[in-house]
Amino acid sequence: MGNTIQESSYLPLFDSIPLGIILVDHNDRILHINRFATEHLCVTSEERTPLFLADAFSFLSIDQSGGIQDNFHFVIGEETFLAQRLPLYDNEDIEGNILIFQHTSTLEKTVKELDLYKNLSLDLKAIFDISYDVIYVSDGDGITLRVSSACETLWGYREEDLIGKSTYELEKEGVFCPSITRLVLEKQEQVSMIQTTKTGRRLKVVGTPIKDKDGHIIRVVNASRDITEISQLQSEIQMLKQLTEGYRKEIMDLRAQKEFEKEMIYRSEKMEKVVSFSQKVAKVDSTVLLQGESGTGKEVIASYIHKWSRRSKGPFIAVHCGAIPQTLLEAELFGYDDGAEVKVGAIEMANEGTLLLEEIEEIPLALQVKLLRAIQERRMTRVGSKKLIEVSPRIIAATMHDLEERVQSGTFRKELYYQLNVIPICIPPLRERKEDIIPLILHFVQKLNQKYEMRKRFKPELLKALQEYEWPGNVRELQNLTERLLVTAEGDWIDAEYVPNYIYKNSNNKKVVQIHNIIPLKDAIELLEKELLELAQKQYGSTTRIAVALGVNQSTISRKLNKLKEK
Repeated sequence: MGNTIQESSYLPLFDSIPLGIILVDHNDRILHINRFATEHLCVTSEERTPLFLADAFSFLSIDQSGGIQDNFHFVIGEETFLAQRLPLYDNEDIEGNILIFQHTSTLEKTVKELDLYKNLSLDLKAIFDISYDVIYVSDGDGITLRVSSACETLWGYREEDLIGKSTYELEKEGVFCPSITRLVLEKQEQVSMIQTTKTGRRLKVVGTPIKDKDGHIIRVVNASRDITEISQLQSEIQMLKQLTEGYRKEIMDLRAQKEFEKEMIYRSEKMEKVVSFSQKVAKVDSTVLLQGESGTGKEVIASYIHKWSRRSKGPFIAVHCGAIPQTLLEAELFGYDDGAEVKVGAIEMANEGTLLLEEIEEIPLALQVKLLRAIQERRMTRVGSKKLIEVSPRIIAATMHDLEERVQSGTFRKELYYQLNVIPICIPPLRERKEDIIPLILHFVQKLNQKYEMRKRFKPELLKALQEYEWPGNVRELQNLTERLLVTAEGDWIDAEYVPNYIYKNSNNKKVVQIHNIIPLKDAIELLEKELLELAQKQYGSTTRIAVALGVNQSTISRKLNKLKEK
C-alpha cells in the first residue's frame, strides 16, 4: 500500500491544499506529508520520509499504548491547531490513517462564516415571508428559484409547488396572467404591470432583470403587491364620489330653484308646465324659440334656462334686435375689425355661454343668412374681416309674433326658422293665468317696500279689481302699475279709489252682445264673427293662438282674416 500511495499521481495536489495532511500506514510510519504540514511542523524535505508520526509530533506527550488520539489540539509557537485522525481506505480495506490539521482561527472563521451564511439565509427567508411585497425570483430561463410563502394566498400554490417550475408553463396553466418574468425576458428591461391570478386577486407587479457583466439576464426578481382590496376600495370611493356628486347636484338644483322662485312668481298650471319644460330643455344644448306677448317674461325664462344648463358658468348675453338700427345690428352681433379697431360681437361674447336674441323677427333678411351660417357651422367672421372665428354659443330666440306667418309672407327665412324652432316654448299671457296676478302683486309690493322703506299694503277690493283686468302689457304693465300705486297713494292701506279708470272700464274686454235693431240673422252672424276675430287678433296676435282660443283650424282663421282684409 505504501508504494501505491507514494507512487500516486494525486500526491502533488496535496501540496496545494491549505491544510496539514499526513498519510501513515498501520505502524504510523509516514508515507506522505504535504507542504503545509512540512512548513508548520518544521520538518525538512530530507526528513519527510522515513519518519514516524510520533517523530513529527515529538513535542506532544504521546501515549505509547494508544498512540496519538483521533482528535486533539496542539500549539506550535503562538499558533493553535486542531487535528483529526481518520482511517485511510484502499478499496474497502483500511490500509492506514490520514491525519488532517488546520489553524484553529481559520476553522473558527469558517464556522462563523457558515453561521453568518445560515443567519443571512434565515433573515432572507424571514424578509421573503413577512414582506408586504411578495418576492418571486426566477433564473434567466424563467425557472422559479424562490418565492415568498404568501404564494399560496395569492396564486393558490405552496412554495414547493412552484420552485423548479417554468413561469411560461405556470402562465399557460392560468396561475397568473400575464407572466411578468416572461415580459422582462422578452423586453430585456424592467416591467411594471397589473397581474391577475387564478384565485381572483389583482397584483401590482414590478419585474426587475439582474444581469451579469456581459449583459445577460441571470435572475428576474418580481415584487408583487396585492391591490385587490385597494381596487375594491377605489371602486367604493368612486361610487361614493358619484353619490356625493349626485347629492351636490341635487343641492345645487334646489338652491337654484330657490333663487329662481324669487324671480319667477307663478301659481298657475300653465306657468308650472312652462317652468317644468324649461328645466328639462336646460340640460341640453338645443336651440330654443320663446314665443309670447311683450312683457310675459321671455328674458326671465331664457335666463332660467341658462342658469340650469351646463353652460351656467359661461356668459349670458341678451340682444334686443328691434332696439338696434339695422345698419348697426350686424356689427352688434358679429363685431367688426377694420384693422385699426376691433369690436367683439355678441355671438363671440356668448361663446361657451348663452345668447338670447329678442325680437328675432327684426333681423334683416340678408343678415339672417349670415346668422344661419354662424349657427350651423359654429364659426363666423367679423365685419370688415375674412378671418374665421370658432364660436359655440347656445342660441335662444324670442319673438312676440308668429314666425310661421313671417315665413309665409317672405319676411323671415324658412331655413333660419327651422333652425331656431327646434324646441318651441310658448309663454302664456297674464290674462290666461289670472292665478298669478295677486301673487305677483304681493311680490312687487314686498320688493318696493324694502326698496323705499315703506309698509304699504293693497286692500282686497283693489286686488280683486286688478285681477279682473286683462293686462295687455302683461307682467311688465302689472309691475309698473303696482309701483305707481305704491309710491303715489297716501296711507299704508291702498284701496280701489287709486285705480285708474281704464282698469274698471276694461276689467272685462269681452264685449257683451247687445241687440238694438232687427237685422237678418246672416248679417248678425257675420258682424259677431268680425268683432270676435278683431278682438282675438288684438289679444293673441298669431293665427295659431287665435285658432286654439276659438277652437278651429289655423287655416280657417287665416282664410277668414284675409276675407276681412278684402272688405
